[in-house]
Amino acid sequence: MTDTAYDHFQLEDTRVTRRYFGKFEAIIGHLGRVAATLEAEKRLSKRDVEVMTRYIVGLNYTFKALAHKYHFSGRFEHAGKLTFDRVDSGFPVHNELLAMASDAAQAGKHLAGMRSVEALKQDMVRVILSEQAIPTKLQYALSQRLYYEELQKGELFWPRNDPTAVWLGNKHQMRREFMIHWAVYDSQINLPTIYMMELEDTGRIGLPKDDRRWPEVQAHLMAQSLGGLKLLTIAKGFDEDFDDLHPKRLRRFHVGPMYSHAFTRQAGPLREVLEVARSPVGEDWALVWTEEELVSAETRKEKSGWFGTVERETFALDPFAGKGAEHGATRMERSIILPQRPYQALEERKPAGFEDVRKFVVSPTGSVLSYK
Repeated sequence: MTDTAYDHFQLEDTRVTRRYFGKFEAIIGHLGRVAATLEAEKRLSKRDVEVMTRYIVGLNYTFKALAHKYHFSGRFEHAGKLTFDRVDSGFPVHNELLAMASDAAQAGKHLAGMRSVEALKQDMVRVILSEQAIPTKLQYALSQRLYYEELQKGELFWPRNDPTAVWLGNKHQMRREFMIHWAVYDSQINLPTIYMMELEDTGRIGLPKDDRRWPEVQAHLMAQSLGGLKLLTIAKGFDEDFDDLHPKRLRRFHVGPMYSHAFTRQAGPLREVLEVARSPVGEDWALVWTEEELVSAETRKEKSGWFGTVERETFALDPFAGKGAEHGATRMERSIILPQRPYQALEERKPAGFEDVRKFVVSPTGSVLSYK
């Protein structure tokens, strides 16, 4: 059993907190370029990248909001402290996003009782000039005002990002094709997780317009969005619960864990690589990106009731060394995104298990190079 007190760590120093958020701001900025690289390599479609970008941008807004919320951690007694998972994910714990979602529901009420940004800045100038003091309380009030403004704008990555259906076209009149995408901040592993399902719909009414099926589909998918469940389990359960919806392809993207010699305490080769690299501030990190994919190999007919039949999917599993059955997927690919110096240390040490891991190396100018 893991020791949560050790796993979950509070950042109590203002400077360290700001460095943590600065690191994530840079990392999330690179994710969009990685997605563009995958599109150029034809490993993601344009539509995939559009969906991925939506969630990456939302993640950026979430970290921006949290950075405002904790801007004065350690400097002002009432300022809270960010709790993050330093052993398993390197990301903020799930409860941080739950609290943020609760704050968002009441953002308008908070903002109505606060002075404007301009008024707070004018008061800060007055305190500095007339009292020759640092206006810490006013600075804190401004940071909270900016936090609630960010929440009120919306479009953040929430603990639950409910399913959206995108029409892809019709195979024929009664067989429509849809992509459904959704995302969660997985409470078991404290990581953002993005799902994409492509399906065929043989219902009488198109799925997003069907008042009976669509709410049920959304609830079903959100209830199954757990990192501990195999894709095969999710897809088979969906296939069996909805006779006129036929899942053809299901993908799951885990964004993280994030490794940093300065912040995290994970075990394993990446921790050692970062320790050896001795990278400067801002370049001491590596982010793991995992894609799982399950595809339907064929469709079969099964009896339903006395006279009816329904379509069911047979899913393809990775045939090599039983890994498909173990992972419940047709394919699983792990990548890591890291700056140049940690990449050089990784290449010099060549730890076992990294030969088949795709490496995305970001340069100081922000360009991304892909290596196998």
